[in-house]
Amino acid sequence: MSRTVTLVLVDAAGAPLGALPPFGVPEPWWQQVDSVVDGARRRYGLDVAVLRLLDADRPRPPGGHVRYLAQVADAPAVPLGVGAVPLGVGAVPLGVGAAAPAVPLEPVAVDRTPHPLRQPWAEPGGPARSVAWAADELRRLGRPVTAVTQQRTWNLSAIWRLDTPAGPAWLKQLPTFAHHEPTVLTWLIDPPPRPGDQGVRVGVDLPPDANSLIDGVRVLAADGVGRVLLDDVPGEDRYGADPRERAEIAAEHHRVQVRAAGDVDRLVAAGVPDLRGPGLAGWIRERLAGHDVSAAAGLLAGLDDRLRRVRGCGLPDTLVHGDLHPGNARGDGTRRVVIDWADAFVGHPAFDILRLTEGLDAATAARLVDAWADRWRADAPGCDPHRAADLLRPVAALRLAAVYAMFLAAIEPSEHPYHVHDVPATLARAAAEARP
Repeated sequence: MSRTVTLVLVDAAGAPLGALPPFGVPEPWWQQVDSVVDGARRRYGLDVAVLRLLDADRPRPPGGHVRYLAQVADAPAVPLGVGAVPLGVGAVPLGVGAAAPAVPLEPVAVDRTPHPLRQPWAEPGGPARSVAWAADELRRLGRPVTAVTQQRTWNLSAIWRLDTPAGPAWLKQLPTFAHHEPTVLTWLIDPPPRPGDQGVRVGVDLPPDANSLIDGVRVLAADGVGRVLLDDVPGEDRYGADPRERAEIAAEHHRVQVRAAGDVDRLVAAGVPDLRGPGLAGWIRERLAGHDVSAAAGLLAGLDDRLRRVRGCGLPDTLVHGDLHPGNARGDGTRRVVIDWADAFVGHPAFDILRLTEGLDAATAARLVDAWADRWRADAPGCDPHRAADLLRPVAALRLAAVYAMFLAAIEPSEHPYHVHDVPATLARAAAEARP
């Protein structure tokens, strides 16, 4: 599957310039824009920053024909769409723009009305401001930027690769509801001194000189309002991880969760969302308000009682990744780390093993859950991990429906196709998993 894109161009002030002819890109996922930027440069000699999704010819990703708003790095001084002589250029270094495209632009109307939920990187000038901040931080660290590649843009994040003589760095910009990711990363990289035992043998299997819980990740800078600059993590995202590798990820992640179990109050105080115990039920209901929840009405009605039974299973609250699928693990054959902590929260550890075992056959998933349960029984004597996981299985899908609802409430309507169909789908899944 591939994707056809049309770029509707604006200048640095947001004034419409016209649309490029449609062209194809290999990746079907709408938020991936590196090949879109490359296609505009190679085909039309035009350097652009993709700002945001405008619309698509299908109700949800992936694939299809997608229109984006894109800003020309240096707007041409001649009218476009009337056969102007192009002054195209090839690839450009940081800070150098492009002139007119190599083809006339199609006149097109652009709604320039501001939207209160528009992300800063989706506005003209927004990407340039973020890249300039990152370049300044890298220059301060003695790593001048030699090239910039826009990788991704959508309502959940914007990502750029910045090449330097010392290797690449990555700029990630996050929406308000994910501003806690740098806090989580900072804690993982350099957790505070271990607190005393709080019902869990905190620090099991940690040698005395061990500190970082996420080896190989470095936060180079963070601005406190969504931008975080990260050093490169070599390797590839492990989307195709087999059951053996998933089991290894689960065992490595257990070390993080055992350590975090004694530090949850500190994490919450630092801004990590608190979804412990009864607070989770209220959080879910608040975010699903206004959505049709009839499919999961029975589960919602009994949610408080179910969570009381979960608490009776005796597992500690801890740091939860929130989206621990194999694609959020990155490895190079010798080292593997879990990345993308924007969905992290403080809550029950079973949520992560349930996410990690999704898509596996029942027998394979059961073996991974059994191993997870054995580790927790050893580290929190007297707990009942299997019962907790069984009780939380439908709640995991229900929580995910609430997450998608939260996304929809925080983004402008043109980007709703990314998530709007996920709310009813995960509610239906939650209801199915709650049936005896």
